[in-house]
Amino acid sequence: MTLATIAAASGEEIVSSDLSFEPKPVFHALLDSRAKFGGKRPILVDGDGRVLTYDEIVRAAFALGHALKRGTKPGDAVGVMLPTGAGSILAFYALSAYGRVPAMLNFTTGSAGLKSALRTAQVRRIVTAHKFVELAKLENLINDLKGVAEIVYLEDVRAKLSLRDKAMAAAGSLMPQLIAARPSNKTPAVILFTSGTEGEPKGVALSHSNLVSNMEQVNTHIALYPESDVLFNPLPTFHCFGLTVGALLPLYVGVQVVCHPTPLQPKEIARRVRETGATILLSTDTFISQYARAGEPGDLNSLRLAVCGAERLRDETRQLLRKKYSIELLEGYGVTEASPVVAANQLGANRSGTVGHLMKGMEYKLEEVEGIPNAGRLIVRGPNIMLGYISPETPGVIHPPKGGWYDTGDVVSVDEDGYIMIRGRLKRFAKIGGEAVSLAVVESCASAVWPDYSHAAIAVPDRTKGEQIVLATDCPNPERMDLVGWAHNHGVPELAIPRRIVKLDAIPVLGTGKTDYMRVKTMVEEADLRASSGT
Repeated sequence: MTLATIAAASGEEIVSSDLSFEPKPVFHALLDSRAKFGGKRPILVDGDGRVLTYDEIVRAAFALGHALKRGTKPGDAVGVMLPTGAGSILAFYALSAYGRVPAMLNFTTGSAGLKSALRTAQVRRIVTAHKFVELAKLENLINDLKGVAEIVYLEDVRAKLSLRDKAMAAAGSLMPQLIAARPSNKTPAVILFTSGTEGEPKGVALSHSNLVSNMEQVNTHIALYPESDVLFNPLPTFHCFGLTVGALLPLYVGVQVVCHPTPLQPKEIARRVRETGATILLSTDTFISQYARAGEPGDLNSLRLAVCGAERLRDETRQLLRKKYSIELLEGYGVTEASPVVAANQLGANRSGTVGHLMKGMEYKLEEVEGIPNAGRLIVRGPNIMLGYISPETPGVIHPPKGGWYDTGDVVSVDEDGYIMIRGRLKRFAKIGGEAVSLAVVESCASAVWPDYSHAAIAVPDRTKGEQIVLATDCPNPERMDLVGWAHNHGVPELAIPRRIVKLDAIPVLGTGKTDYMRVKTMVEEADLRASSGT
């Protein structure tokens, strides 16, 4: 990718690259793909093995959407609380077909977080499924939510489809462009939510143009082959990576997608990859290392590449996948606010330790961060950057990013070839004696010493040096001196060696696969209390 450097009015350097694409509403992008690849093309495989064609998806979207739109108006947000699969994808397109805005709900956040998200996005109706609620044991959660939103079950809707609903499905199949809503490309296409680890979750409003732009960016960046590729997606659709790249992109480019309802079944996922002949796997470092270890010989051999995001890809994971399955791992970087992909490595341009090059059509600038040399705070702009946040303080109101620029809060460096290296979240640096120490570096050291285990570094207050680093690990016998020896031999500064190591039974993760650092901190505090009380 060729990057062009342009001078900003302020004198700071802005780096950008061009992207040419045709903006369109998300549902109309699906219709165009149906016309291009053929309505009879099998394109979606559900968790139970059921296969849907483009025609079946479009027909179901018109029927279901006509039933779901009752009692709502165009532009209204409607909650979708479903696992990754045909149900969540059909619900998304059903709402989109009639101009409603899917609000993808993270059912792992608990009642308080979900109620806050519903208030923020002004969601008064939630689409879910009896089977899902039963299997996921969400009955108590649903009962809590009944007081703030109407609960609609897909099974009930399908059983009660009216003749008019079915007629709209038939008409939509024949004349979709005439029946489908055509909202402005600059209006919300979906609402996703931040994790809420630093307060109440905020809504992230992404436009039709945002989503289609990012799909086009990824498609031009990573070569996908409709005639031979099969994409396996176990990531949740309430997470932007699982939604945009894992569900919408394959249908956009004509690549069959195999859905799996949860990423937390390593053996089952490895087996299904073999059975479906999947060639591309979407994952995170945490999950793909589990799949590689749990899989039988040959389970992942059909994969030609795996695309990993959401968290840093460890060298140990990369080596494991290469050694056991000869799979190339492409690390990327994204944020929900960017729909989500900002940068990614490519086959033939895959540099370990980096997240690759910026997506086409994006600009970036680096803001200097005190105490962190040769790096800066990454600020980006482009067609995939969100419409804006919806905050709990102003429900339903979208606050656009100033000048279209989004501050990622991540500290990065960029080499002479344009490869981006993530140095860490600004909030994931410890300040020790006036120096900034990346907690990601601490975790990397631990992963190198104990590669078969999970680790999480946190910063806690320290009376003398401001903060100190504590390493949480599920390694059964972690010895600090092992870390000290490795660090000294590999040029890691003394400050990056944790003062203490706390043994946990397991490192908690969020539903997205990221480490739950707030929970880690709580667990460390609880462990300290037990130790101080002698229990």
